Amino acid sequence: MQNSDAMALSAALLAVAGDLTQRIHGGVVARGFTDLRPAHGFAFARLAPDGATVTDLAAHLGVTKQAASQLVEEIVRKGYAERLPHPEDARARLIVLTGRGWACTRAAEEAAAEVVGRWAELLGEGEVCVLRDRLARIAPYGPIRPAW
Repeated sequence: MQNSDAMALSAALLAVAGDLTQRIHGGVVARGFTDLRPAHGFAFARLAPDGATVTDLAAHLGVTKQAASQLVEEIVRKGYAERLPHPEDARARLIVLTGRGWACTRAAEEAAAEVVGRWAELLGEGEVCVLRDRLARIAPYGPIRPAW
């Protein structure tokens, strides 16, 4: 692959990632979650499975612990997450999504499905599955973080 081809592929992937982020965020806002930014969604992606500490979240997002702590403070204040005692470390707090946080996560999943559905209309369902599988081989599932 020549440099110009590599740059064209890089530009296309970055454009698709940016467009996907904005469309998911737009879908979340359209579903009533108007007090969030796209960065919150990247945090929710890490918190959704089993919660995380501020340190875990900072590593996931590629930010300082102070920046992650500020983000956590914001989503706790807005009712999307709560701090619980950590089950294995008495010094740490586990940040978990609340019911509102889970509802927002489901809204993001619905918005993502709409975007991918449009891709399937354009490329065909089989091509979208191939694309997903090939991209997963290159970057196996994360971390899902913003390109600050």
